[in-house]
Amino acid sequence: MEFFATCPAGLERLLTQELRSLGLSQLRPLRGQVSFEGDLRDAYKACLWSRLASRVIAVLAHIPADSSDALYEGVSSIAWEDEISPHKTFAVEAHGVNDNLRNTQFTALRTKDAVLDRMRAHSCGRPQIDTADPDVSLFVRLGRKRAVVGIDLAGEALFRRGTKPPFGSKPSLRHDYAAALLEVGGWYRRCRREEESIFALSPCADSLLFEAGEEAGDRAAGLGRQTWGFEGWLRHEATLWDDLCEEARRRADVGASHLPSLRLIAAGLHPMQEDMPIPFEACQGVRCFDLTHDMDRLAAAAAGIDCLMACDLSSLAQTDMAQEADLLAYLRQAAQVVSPTSDFVTISTSTDINEELSFDGTDRLETLMGPSQVFICHGSLQDHPFPAADIPLKGGRDVFVALPQSEQFARRLEKAWRLRRRWAQQEDIGCFRAYDADLPDYALAIDYYQPSQLLKERDFGGNGTGPWAVVSEYAAPKEIKPSTARRRLFDALAILPRVMGVDSRNIYVKQRMRSKGGSQYAHGESQAKAAKRAQMDRGKSKGADLASLPREAHLVDEGGLTFEVNFGCGLDTGLFLDTRDVRSLVREHIKRAPDPKRFLNLFAYTGSATCYAADGGAKATTTVDLSRPYLQWARRNMRRNGFVGPQHSYVQADILPWAVQMRHSPNRWDLIYLDPPSFSNSSQMASSSFDLQRDHVELLINVSRLLSPHALCIFCCNLRKFKPDIAALAKADVSLEDISDETIPDDFKRNARIHHCYLVRHS
Repeated sequence: MEFFATCPAGLERLLTQELRSLGLSQLRPLRGQVSFEGDLRDAYKACLWSRLASRVIAVLAHIPADSSDALYEGVSSIAWEDEISPHKTFAVEAHGVNDNLRNTQFTALRTKDAVLDRMRAHSCGRPQIDTADPDVSLFVRLGRKRAVVGIDLAGEALFRRGTKPPFGSKPSLRHDYAAALLEVGGWYRRCRREEESIFALSPCADSLLFEAGEEAGDRAAGLGRQTWGFEGWLRHEATLWDDLCEEARRRADVGASHLPSLRLIAAGLHPMQEDMPIPFEACQGVRCFDLTHDMDRLAAAAAGIDCLMACDLSSLAQTDMAQEADLLAYLRQAAQVVSPTSDFVTISTSTDINEELSFDGTDRLETLMGPSQVFICHGSLQDHPFPAADIPLKGGRDVFVALPQSEQFARRLEKAWRLRRRWAQQEDIGCFRAYDADLPDYALAIDYYQPSQLLKERDFGGNGTGPWAVVSEYAAPKEIKPSTARRRLFDALAILPRVMGVDSRNIYVKQRMRSKGGSQYAHGESQAKAAKRAQMDRGKSKGADLASLPREAHLVDEGGLTFEVNFGCGLDTGLFLDTRDVRSLVREHIKRAPDPKRFLNLFAYTGSATCYAADGGAKATTTVDLSRPYLQWARRNMRRNGFVGPQHSYVQADILPWAVQMRHSPNRWDLIYLDPPSFSNSSQMASSSFDLQRDHVELLINVSRLLSPHALCIFCCNLRKFKPDIAALAKADVSLEDISDETIPDDFKRNARIHHCYLVRHS
């Protein structure tokens, strides 16, 4: 018979070697599969023992499939009465498209019709369709003009092992990728030695331990599975299968005698249990460590051992850069502790993994993990030792980085953090800038956010896992190599959690480009879309509780008020820390304003200034912004601080035409806060774009006409090269008083141009 085993693209060579070790012959690797010929025993062995295969297909026929009718005729020619019992259920799984068959659902439907018509024509009865849990799964793969039709012998994918994984039901790394990582690292050869060790580093090293222990104990990958796809197949030979399973159990019993000498060391960023239920209970050497707190114990456990160091970075997305940097720092430290004869293997989505580790892998394999490309790299520490700079930090902690120059950053951050934290405690400030590109080579801005003490996140659906840090990386000069800039960033991200006490899972990296403006609406549309998605994810209607927390949102305090910040959408978090004193100025001015204390917030963003005005005694507020998600955000901020009622209105509008419209109405306000973007070209705008330098005269004239007598407007912007046209404004009886120096907080003093602030009056 003809069979083929499927696998992720890129693992064909490894799968071929594995099947050959099982005694299979006539192997032919193709893209995403390896075909072989043999009898049912060979197919059963592949199902039972393969750790890399996803499915094993028994090929029934190769048929023409250049049209729907050709596919139907080809499927009808197969003797289905010899394959499927009329008392069983079946389903069809179709893969691939061609010029005439472009929909896999239609291909599956046409195949199903052909099977049923054939069996009805031969008076065999009509089997039922069950797409959820069929007794027999038919497999159809289209080529350009032909198709392969077969039976899926596995049923459920083989990488879903039948035994419960050690740390939960869903592994962080899929089992076939974990097996591939171990295969590239030569674990099968290593685990045959006495007192062999594996050192697994991962955010959660569950499947790596599982696969390493089963291979060491010579336990078949499918021995714990309860159901198989071939059990409902008419050609299934139960006696043959039972014999193979019995042989596998005997081998597992013999292999279990080797497990007590095996040492499995798992280290991750999440706390792990040492006494976990595992399928290889005889293994007594399982040790689990939380890298954040147990590095000293881990170093003692791994000291001098000759092991395979397996590092899984594949589950870390681009947004998890801080976790990746943290793991790499621990990996460098561990590499200095274990024996130099140890091997090293890593799996990562990063194309720069070798360069980040200063490691030239002797073996590199590329494969696909879903739509993402991943890289498996292998080498020996003896041939390629990790160059790592050990930087001692205060408190007895060390961090191992790639560049010795990063020690200067560590010292600077320690000093800045000590001074800034003391200042923040004295001023009762929970969110502040801790580091502001103090060193030119480490052009980062680090903002610290303390969780709210006034409101508890658990009351709003949050997880309350702060504090948090937001790291903004500015583009390096062109003369700096991208690899050097990346190493500096990764070193900084490894140093930050050890100095500031922020968990690496709570560090968010934003990469800003040096461009014109840099407004609050930079990437504004993507932020608005993310906010809209977060609202939809909550599955609530328009009348839902606006105080509930969207995904990735948290609560922080400022000025005696509580605000929602979101670290996961766009460049900005929802609270501009550099305008902290400007918001306090809003509160003080509204306190001194005469009745009726009407407040207008234009380009309101998330409404933080409106909250300050309401807290200062504003009897009526109007919050205007073009973005509906931001207005909803502003409503939530107001509600959490107790400011609700019809006196607080929210208007979705384009500010320039709205201000013109209000000029011709009786509406006037006693204090206006204006914080426009430097540039915006939103599709919702009436004009093609808004440019602050170009349009500020028209904007300020219109806004000044909305002021009640003797009122003023606080105008703030962060266009660093902004120059107001004083003469043009004076002709329109508009005066500007520059108060920028008075509104720059102490934590932003290094950058006096972080924003401009003016008092605008109409005489």
